[in-house]
Amino acid sequence: KQLDQIIIHQQVELLEAILGTETSSKYEIKNHLGQRVYFAVEENDCFDRNLCSPIRSFTIRIADNTGREVIRVKRPLRCNSCWFPCFLQELEVQSPPGTVAGYVVQNWDPFLPKFTIQNESKEDVLKIVGPCATCGCFEDVDFEVKALNEMSTIGKISKYWSGFVNNVFTNTANFGIQVPVDLDVRIKAVMIGACFLIDLMFFENSLDGL
Repeated sequence: KQLDQIIIHQQVELLEAILGTETSSKYEIKNHLGQRVYFAVEENDCFDRNLCSPIRSFTIRIADNTGREVIRVKRPLRCNSCWFPCFLQELEVQSPPGTVAGYVVQNWDPFLPKFTIQNESKEDVLKIVGPCATCGCFEDVDFEVKALNEMSTIGKISKYWSGFVNNVFTNTANFGIQVPVDLDVRIKAVMIGACFLIDLMFFENSLDGL
């Protein structure tokens, strides 16, 4: 409830770094002081990870430092191409697990990555608008969090530039989420889910991080 900035650090998998084999993602979720508040683990099978990699279905379980699961993120296998506007990405966030907190829904747009944040009743709450190019050569990539009219920006999800070696040779990623401190805590949980979706859609392949 007190957080207005969240840092998500993907842990480097040695096997993935050496052999290029896709392994289940693991993340540390930290506050602005760098203190870990949650730990996240992706669950899926080897087939999904290696054959359907960027569009794979998954369940991400987020636990606190005592090991208690507090947030669950569920993503079905769907398209992410603008040529299939009726079957774009949709992600469900539960907090606590079993209770829907909200949804992240990809919106069709021919030029920009766009998403809608919805509450548990599937009512639109916020918009996320990304840049035309997400390659981010040697710089951060920002996805702006906006009001529904897309006129005012209230926060952002940033993919931080993490250096040449990391971006070329591994899929490891560092993200930051900035939102108003008084934003509904359930929507904050949905924003974490949105960050995972953005990572998988735009930065899963190593060279995309450049």
